[in-house]
Amino acid sequence: MTQTPVAATSVGHDAVEASLLSDESPRLPHSGRARRAPRTRLQAYIALTKPRIIELLLVTTLPSMVLAADGLPKWWVVVVTMLGGTLAAGSANALNCYIDRDIDAVMRRTTRRPLARHEVSPRGALVFGLALGVASIAAIGFVTNWLAGALTFAAIAFYVLVYTMLLKRRTSQNIVWGGAAGCMPVLIGWSAVTGSLAWAPVALFAVVFFWTPPHTWALATRYREDYAKAGVPMLPVVASPARVTRDIVIYTWLTVAASLALWPLGSGWVYGALATLGGAALIVGAHRLYHRTRLDDGSAKPMVFFHLSNSYLAFVFVAVAVDTFVH
Repeated sequence: MTQTPVAATSVGHDAVEASLLSDESPRLPHSGRARRAPRTRLQAYIALTKPRIIELLLVTTLPSMVLAADGLPKWWVVVVTMLGGTLAAGSANALNCYIDRDIDAVMRRTTRRPLARHEVSPRGALVFGLALGVASIAAIGFVTNWLAGALTFAAIAFYVLVYTMLLKRRTSQNIVWGGAAGCMPVLIGWSAVTGSLAWAPVALFAVVFFWTPPHTWALATRYREDYAKAGVPMLPVVASPARVTRDIVIYTWLTVAASLALWPLGSGWVYGALATLGGAALIVGAHRLYHRTRLDDGSAKPMVFFHLSNSYLAFVFVAVAVDTFVH
C-alpha cells in the first residue's frame, strides 16, 4: 500500500501495497535466508504498520500540500498531516494484517509478518490498528480541518472494508478499485491546507489510481504462485501473461494521460516537461514488457517495470513540487 505519497494503501497492496510501494520486494528462497532473531514486541508492532509502504505514501502527500499552498504550507500543518498520514497508513496496514493473517501464513513473501510468526496476538493487532486509526483521524481533524479528517477515515475504511474484506479474495479487479484507498493522500494533503477540494488534486488522485494496477500486476506476476496458493485471484493468477501485460500497457497510457491533465490545471512548463519525459519512459517500459512477454522467450522482466513504475511516481510528484517553486 511497499509500499508504498497519506501518506498512500496503500494506504497499501494489497491496494496500497500496491500502491502504493510495497513490502513485497523480492525475497530470497527460504533455503537461502539467514535465520532471523525474534523481534522485540515493539519491533513486531512497528512491522504491522508496513513502514516501507508508508514511505511511498508520504511522497505523494507533501507535493500535493505544496501545490495547494502554492509554496511552503504552514509547518505545523505539514507536520500534523504527515504524522497523521503515517498513523492512518499504519492503521490500515495493521488491520489488513489482522484480516489476512490466514493467507499471510501461507504466502512465502508474507511469512515474516508478525501475526504469521505469532509475535503479536490477533487481538493485539486489532486493538493496535484501531487505536492508530482513531489517533490519525483525531490529529488531522482537530489540528487541520474535518474535511481532511473525514477523508482520512474514508481512506482507512475503504482499504480495510472494501479492498481487504470485499474485493481482494473475490475478483481479479481487486486492485483496480481497491487501489483507490492509496490515492486518498493527495486529497487529504490538499484539503489539510485549503479546507476544500479542487480539480488539481483530483488529477493527482487519477495519476495514482491508474498507476496502481500496472505497478501491482507487475509485482503480482513475480509472486503469481504465492497468490494462487493463497486463493487470491490477482490478474496474473487468472489471466494469460499476454492479457496481463496488455492491461499494463493500457493503464500505463491512462496514468500518463492523467499526469498531463494536471498541466492545464495549475502546473507550469517545468512540470509539463518533466511529466512528459517521465511518462515517455514509463510507456516505453510497458510496451517493452508487453512485446517481450509476447515473444515468450524468457526475456520479459516484470520486476524491471515494477521498479521503473516506483521511480516514475516519485519523479512525477517531485516534479509537482519543483514546478510550484520555480513558477
